Amino acid sequence: MSNTETVLASDGSSLKQSLARSLRRQKIRALLLIAPLLLFVLLTFIAPIVDMLFRSVENSIVQETLPTTVVELASWDAESGNPPSEAVFEALARDLKVAVASKSHTRLGSRLNYEQTGVSSLFRQTGRQIKKLDLEATPSFKDAFEKMNKRWLEPEVWTVLQAFSGKYTDGYFLAAADLTRGADGIEVVPEDEKIYFKLFLRTLQMSMTITIMCILLGYPIAFLLATLPLRSSNMLMILVLLPFWTSLLVRTSAWKVLLQQQGVINDFLVWAHIVADDNRLELINNVTGTVIAMTHILLPFMILPLFSVMKTIPPTYMRAAKSMGANDFTAFRRVYFPQSIPGIGAGSILVFILSIGYYITPEIVGGTKGVFISNRIAYHISSSLNWGLGAALGAILLVVVLALYWMYDKFVGIDNVKLG
Repeated sequence: MSNTETVLASDGSSLKQSLARSLRRQKIRALLLIAPLLLFVLLTFIAPIVDMLFRSVENSIVQETLPTTVVELASWDAESGNPPSEAVFEALARDLKVAVASKSHTRLGSRLNYEQTGVSSLFRQTGRQIKKLDLEATPSFKDAFEKMNKRWLEPEVWTVLQAFSGKYTDGYFLAAADLTRGADGIEVVPEDEKIYFKLFLRTLQMSMTITIMCILLGYPIAFLLATLPLRSSNMLMILVLLPFWTSLLVRTSAWKVLLQQQGVINDFLVWAHIVADDNRLELINNVTGTVIAMTHILLPFMILPLFSVMKTIPPTYMRAAKSMGANDFTAFRRVYFPQSIPGIGAGSILVFILSIGYYITPEIVGGTKGVFISNRIAYHISSSLNWGLGAALGAILLVVVLALYWMYDKFVGIDNVKLG
């Protein structure tokens, strides 16, 4: 049996081990090069999404503010229709004493007020009066709370406390789906209180409408840019990119001036005798105004991918089709258009994803009928400070976008999307 000699590297070590070390060093060097970008993505993109998902289910404020009450309340039967036992009221008194000293009872009241109106004022009023209560000399804590406010004897208040006493809750997601947790389990909110499902549906419909409008308007422009001589094409491309040099707020405000009933568009229609002066079109503070303004703003995001794809289509293909007997329309439909579909796909994804998350333009020109779900998310984050509900709405919107992206990939194929 012959022995095979080990191949050595220049330093005398095994060639196989030397190659493995070299490959490992290359991987470490590549990782170090992309580490700043990876860290940036983690801190500015992944971390906020994780924090949003956590806030949509986090509910530790009840447990942290009223720890003893939560323990005592766990054995209370909400279906009995009676207020809790004396031990629960005593635990609440002791917990509120501590909470009032740290001023955390107001935050707790604000949190529970999202679930039942009036709880915030109940906690504030009780917090002012609990300071005078002598815990050691009080014969009946239940009677003491009844004197402070008779609402403490209502089972509904304690039902809310018990339902949201856990560290995590599904209450925010239920509210985002126009549902609530009642005595009989999960229930649908009354018809006049349903908000979010309609907003989600309107957001999807308007985003789809804006995407279709951008395709209809952007395709001819991109075709013109791709077929014109280079000098003319560059000049028109500057006009396409010109809106990017103007503030989004300025462009949106300009549409508000143009679309109002006494604005330029209505004045022109009246001057041209297309509409009567007393029957001016309502183009602002509704769905129409939002679609018009956002189509104008997002149109370049459709034109640029289309142009980059059309520019790569050789003009000889069309000439070859015509030389074989096809007319202009047939050559376009059978030869040119199928090759431009990847650009339509890329532009549609860009426009749809951008439009579904817009909130500045709908807020200014949409009124109450043309706003998106993103406007409601911004309201809860910045105005009502109901961060949990805002996070739940954002999480649902994220899931909807990912689901639509998955459907697009399944039926169309993401590999068919090209930017040039």
